[in-house]
Amino acid sequence: MLIKDNIKDIELFSDLNNALIDKLISISSIKRYGKNTILHYEGESSKNILFLLSGFIKIFKVDKFDNEIFLYYVQENSIISELSDLGKEEIYSFSNATFTQNSIILSINYLKFKELFLDNNILSLKLIKIILEKTHILQFVLNRELVFDASAKVAYMLSTDLELVNKLKRQEISFMLHIQPETLSRVLKKLSRNNIILMENSKIKIIDQDNLESIFSGVAV
Repeated sequence: MLIKDNIKDIELFSDLNNALIDKLISISSIKRYGKNTILHYEGESSKNILFLLSGFIKIFKVDKFDNEIFLYYVQENSIISELSDLGKEEIYSFSNATFTQNSIILSINYLKFKELFLDNNILSLKLIKIILEKTHILQFVLNRELVFDASAKVAYMLSTDLELVNKLKRQEISFMLHIQPETLSRVLKKLSRNNIILMENSKIKIIDQDNLESIFSGVAV
């Protein structure tokens, strides 16, 4: 796999010209990982900023009783690294990351990336936007665990990540949302009866977006 063939598929780098892409390539490498391999543990630091080119990554924490607490998935062409301070020279991992499929990542030397790009006001705004999007994901995690009931959890995921829902098995979705498979099935059937979604051949289509959003925004359906 050539880095140049994949780098523009990543939103952060999609507008770079060839000269800047060549600079990026000079400080980058591609690494392959097998299914169930651990990428990093909570508390570790890295000198590289990582992006997922292909595959699937599960982000999770472990509580004091060694129970796994699922946070979110990282999908293809997305940033993996958990950036919180652009002034640091290393990137701290706030959670654990494991590959659920054979995967390929793009690894970029973070210090050189800062010197060549961020310090020259190249990609800074786009990177901040990506960090804010990741923060939005974590806000959902808080709502999922502390605020949303089962219906709101399912409705929010359908509204914001339908492609992922249609990619995963129902059991995997239940695990993500921390609800029982029977509960997920019951919520989906209710949404279907209310003509909010349409289920065909195990795939879901949204037919009433406003009503779907009202379920998790606190407005009665």
